[in-house]
Amino acid sequence: MTDLSFLSCAATNPDGSDRESTHNRWMARCRELAQRAAGQTAPNPLVGCVVLNQGVVVGEGSHPGAGQPHAEVYALTQAAEKARGATLYVNLEPCNHTGRTPPCTEAVIRAGVSQVVVGMVDPDPRVSGTGIERLRQAGIEVVVGIDEPACQRLNEAFVQRVVHQRPLGLLKYAMTLDGKIAATGGHSAWVTGTPARAAVHQLRATCDAIVVGGNTVRHDNPRLTSHGHGHNPRRVVMSRRLDLPAQAHLWNTAIAPTLVFTTPEADPARHQALVDQGVEVIALPALSPKAVTQHLYDQGCAAVLWECGGQLAAQALCDRVIDKLWAFVAPKLVGGPTAPTPVGELGIRQMDMALTLERTTWRTLGDDLLLQGYLVAPQR
Repeated sequence: MTDLSFLSCAATNPDGSDRESTHNRWMARCRELAQRAAGQTAPNPLVGCVVLNQGVVVGEGSHPGAGQPHAEVYALTQAAEKARGATLYVNLEPCNHTGRTPPCTEAVIRAGVSQVVVGMVDPDPRVSGTGIERLRQAGIEVVVGIDEPACQRLNEAFVQRVVHQRPLGLLKYAMTLDGKIAATGGHSAWVTGTPARAAVHQLRATCDAIVVGGNTVRHDNPRLTSHGHGHNPRRVVMSRRLDLPAQAHLWNTAIAPTLVFTTPEADPARHQALVDQGVEVIALPALSPKAVTQHLYDQGCAAVLWECGGQLAAQALCDRVIDKLWAFVAPKLVGGPTAPTPVGELGIRQMDMALTLERTTWRTLGDDLLLQGYLVAPQR
């Protein structure tokens, strides 16, 4: 067994503050373990688990992907007999149903764990609260809600998928200080600096799919990979007629899979040429961000990143498939009424109709700024 003594901590005192500090520490470790599989577990959540016996870590685990054992199983297997009487930390409520794998609650009970510390209740109705109840029925002490806001943020895409039956939609763009994503002639490399672009690569690694339009393929010839920062997501292109270049980085499916959504009016020869290069092509009766999002949900995606131009971004916003924005702002000026902007026409004629963000944060990346925020849901 791997030597985990370097992760040991002092046993908790009866004092509540010491206990809370210890719980928060090991819940942070659970999230760290879970994050290692970012972008690879959908439609399952990100879960990490730590087993602690008398202040010493005797087992750790994380869920690597759907169909594979859950984090608790890996951690308990590593702990073996040392799990008896131990405390198990996990950022999400242990499952209590049989899916592709057996219920984790039964594995925890069989292991003889005396206490389970849970970050958040699982929103999945097959689990929601029943895992906690099952453990308590077995005489195990269960503590719930440790560092819950951070646990919710870690699995916001999973929660979105379960609660709203669609993936979390993220819109990312980089613009100049005067709101341009390219110069008047269309040149856009690069709006932002190296630190900002590295942040984008890291973001891609946490997503299941990246969506662009045909114009992006034609003008930028992107790779849409994580550039070594982790998992490479599925690349998705929306093109009504398949008027796409014969050669493009996205057609290299040895790096990552590529899926092209089109319509029945697309050129059959171009359709076949893409298929011959290993690209999956799907013709939808009506091509729209909403239809593409539904299809990606059906394929198991939990987080979909839109790295498209202004016109497609506006369509995605109007279709209400965007939940969160990553807006990079570079200290540059381009000027000109014809230079492209990050969001096209939304039909907004008054400022009080503007789409607004909440829970916003600003971050400095080199000379650039990154605004992250969540779109306020429209009033029904």
